[in-house]
Amino acid sequence: MLLAIDVGNTHTVLGLFEGDEVIEHWRIATDARRTADEIAVVLQGLLGQSPLLKGADVDGIALCSTVPSVLNEMREMCRRYYGDVPAVIVEPGVRTGVPVRMDNPKEVGSDRIVNALAAIQLYGGPCIIVDFGTATSFDAVSAKGEYVGAVTAPGIEISVDALAAAGAQLHKVELVRPRSVIAKNTVEALQSGIIYGFAGQVDGIVERMAAELADDPDDVTVVATGGAAALVVGESASIDVHEPWLTLIGLRLIYHRNTL
Repeated sequence: MLLAIDVGNTHTVLGLFEGDEVIEHWRIATDARRTADEIAVVLQGLLGQSPLLKGADVDGIALCSTVPSVLNEMREMCRRYYGDVPAVIVEPGVRTGVPVRMDNPKEVGSDRIVNALAAIQLYGGPCIIVDFGTATSFDAVSAKGEYVGAVTAPGIEISVDALAAAGAQLHKVELVRPRSVIAKNTVEALQSGIIYGFAGQVDGIVERMAAELADDPDDVTVVATGGAAALVVGESASIDVHEPWLTLIGLRLIYHRNTL
C-alpha cells in the first residue's frame, strides 16, 4: 500500500492507497517541534489502529511539505523507520510532468504542483484549483497542463482568528451556514460574513482568472480542495468539483512517475 503525506502549515493529511483508492485517511496538526522519532510514533499509532489495514504493510511513501523544518524530520523518519520502502519526496529533480511558467519556479510550493497534476489528470485543462488551507490559494493551469500562475488570499481559519483577536465583542463561532444572510444575532452575523464573504471572494477571483486563462471562461473547470472547502463549496456559484483528496491523488501520480 502507498502512504501519501501532505504536510501543510496548519495540518498534515495522510492517506493510504490501495490501488487508486484512498482506503484510510487521517488529519493531524502540523507541529514543527516534532522530531523524526515522534513523527514515527504518531504514524505507526495511526496505522496500527486502523481496522482496514489487516496487517498490510506500507510498500511506498509519497510526501510533499510546505514546512522546511518538518520536511527535514519527515525525511529522517523515512530513512530511519522505512529505510527499505521506496519514498518519493516532491522537490526539485522529481518528475512531475507539470511545466511551471512562473518568474521564479522555485517559489511555487510543492503542493501546488501536486494539485495541478491531479487536477489535469482528473478533469483536464484549463482549470483553476481553489485550495482552502491556511491561505486560500487559487492556481491556474493551462489547457496544455502548464502551471501558469496563482492568487493567494488569507485563509478562512486565520481570518476568523484575526477577527476574534481584534474585536472586543467578537469571538470565534462554529462555522456553519446561518439561517439567512441577514443575521439576527452576532453569532449568525459572523457566520454569514465568513461563509458568504469567502464564497463571494472565490466567485469574484475565479471569474477574473478564467477570463485571462481561456478564450471561453466556460471551458475552465474549477476544482475545490482543502480542509475548509466544504464550508464554501455549497455557496459558491463558480466551483464545479469538490475533491478533498486532490493532493493525495497527485502524490500517488508522482510516486508512480518516479518509481515505475
